[in-house]
Amino acid sequence: MPDWEWDETLFAGTAPYYTAGRVPYPPQLIDGIRRELGLDGTGRLLDVGCGPGTLTLLLAPLFAEAVGVDPDAGMLAEAARRPGAAGIRWHRARGEDLPAGLGRFRVVTFAQSFHWMDQSLVAARVRDHLLEPGGAWVHVGGGVAEPAPLQARIDELVARYLGPVRRAGQGFLPNGTASGEEDVLRAAGFTGPTRIRVDGDPVERKPDDIVAAVLSRSSSAPHLFGDRRPAFEADLRGLLADSSASGRFTEPAATFEAVIWRHPD
Repeated sequence: MPDWEWDETLFAGTAPYYTAGRVPYPPQLIDGIRRELGLDGTGRLLDVGCGPGTLTLLLAPLFAEAVGVDPDAGMLAEAARRPGAAGIRWHRARGEDLPAGLGRFRVVTFAQSFHWMDQSLVAARVRDHLLEPGGAWVHVGGGVAEPAPLQARIDELVARYLGPVRRAGQGFLPNGTASGEEDVLRAAGFTGPTRIRVDGDPVERKPDDIVAAVLSRSSSAPHLFGDRRPAFEADLRGLLADSSASGRFTEPAATFEAVIWRHPD
């Protein structure tokens, strides 16, 4: 991402909207990870770029100890308030700043977060300082934020307020986020991958859920709208009202995936 540099406003103000706005990971995905890795309540989990703890909270009961790491203070505060969070250690740091004295882990997870990082640097640090020999790197992704037929119209509305080039913190992402994760991990010596794919169920959404989904994105984070945010939300709700007389939207079933890599030792 040569035209963009990370800054602390990337997800500023988005944390309260995650629970309602983001589609949850299906239980079958978590069970597939458990079975593939033989998780039995022992060992330690590190979730890097944990956000408000969405994946951390689901996986934590499968380990003796869980640590969630994120650079956004609002995300960590939201995570700490959620049910089941009391026994989890929340640590503020970027992936590039690890290991930060956190020790070694049986499993290190990245839930739709690795693309924001210096991938080669983070892969090397996880390999050399964070994963136990024989441990597993797990990348979790998939799902969509809004019902597909609405996506283009919502994107057009966001562009009317924020401009045609995707926003990201104080900068812009004209070419999107980084890709090539698999090449990076192979170059770092990780072996695999093993893939677990799970189809979710169709989800019925209300306008509040879709507004939350839009405001949970880095590209349409609340702070980006400044004093125009009330007008944007009003226009978004108007768009939704025009799209469904019942005020209900059915989101098609999404496919979720866990990609598992093994430590080279």
